Amino acid sequence: MKVRAAVAREGREQFSIEDLELSEPGPNDILVRIVGVGLCHTDVKALRGQMGVPKPAVLGHEGAGIIERTGMQVKKVKPGDPVVLTYDCCGQCHACASGSPAYCAQTNALNFEDAREREPGFYRRGTDFIHGHFFGQSSFSNYAIAREQNTIPVRRDAPLEILGILGCSVQTGAGAILHSLAAQEGERVAIFGVGSVGLGALMAAVLCGCREVVAVDVLESRLTMARQLGATGLILASPRVRTAQEIRRLVPGGVDCALDTTGRGDSCQEALGSLRTKGRLGFVTVPAEGFQPNLATMMLGGLSIRGIVQGDSVPDAFIPHLIDLHLEGRFPFDKLVTKYPFEQINQAVADQAAGRVVKPLFTFSP
Repeated sequence: MKVRAAVAREGREQFSIEDLELSEPGPNDILVRIVGVGLCHTDVKALRGQMGVPKPAVLGHEGAGIIERTGMQVKKVKPGDPVVLTYDCCGQCHACASGSPAYCAQTNALNFEDAREREPGFYRRGTDFIHGHFFGQSSFSNYAIAREQNTIPVRRDAPLEILGILGCSVQTGAGAILHSLAAQEGERVAIFGVGSVGLGALMAAVLCGCREVVAVDVLESRLTMARQLGATGLILASPRVRTAQEIRRLVPGGVDCALDTTGRGDSCQEALGSLRTKGRLGFVTVPAEGFQPNLATMMLGGLSIRGIVQGDSVPDAFIPHLIDLHLEGRFPFDKLVTKYPFEQINQAVADQAAGRVVKPLFTFSP
């Protein structure tokens, strides 16, 4: 079928909007008409060749839409159902079977490396093959093919157009606080980097009743948003600021848990330094050079560090839960969103990089 998609091509720093042919769905596949899709920093990194994604490729992994067709073997959804698309998993390995699909043994193959190459869900332009299956969806397209594992049915009274951002960034941040770090009522939390992942975490910290929630970022605009969403303390990071000391000034004794979303080694180092005795540090992006935790300090302080993927979330349960909270007025993730017509994808990438917007979201013309 003919589709309109954003294509990442080798050696290019921008997406190209192209008319493509999308292969027909197979017996285990689901064809989704995309109504809204978020821009995640992972998409930008993949565009720039930093994720090992084969090119040319259709990226996009925060899609939401309406089921158009399903394969004969699909039982979970039916045509007309509203859905959110999330990360893919095999559904069979030890991690999947034990309730931890974010740590699927096939994560890289299914989400980044196109292990399903030439299966339903790939694209063509004439005789040129174009990779699909990015996060099992490739939703920078007005139609995408997904599978039952990464298709989440949602309630019909929810604002479907914006729900896609729950499929990765917001799910990751909120889950990191609620699941991975298991923040408790009355605890103190510091969040390093308050883009969409960090703000998802901040809203979750407020939701679970954390006493202090400190937001750290290099952009004043994001700190302003963090304040609006409930941050009790703000720190504008710079090379001249010792963030750990500033956090301890705001929160005497330090915080119970810290989350780093930046992937900067120096940021992770400061996050570790902000912890009180038996504090927990989580990171959602591999720290770059400069992060050298002192094992003696960690042992004597009873500190722990852990990596976090997708907020340790089980999307079939967690995404509908976040939607329920949103409709109750307790999880206002819509405040993060700035909508763009799909054709303005490159402008949105530039605006996000410049800090003019937090979370671009693309909509499609009928």
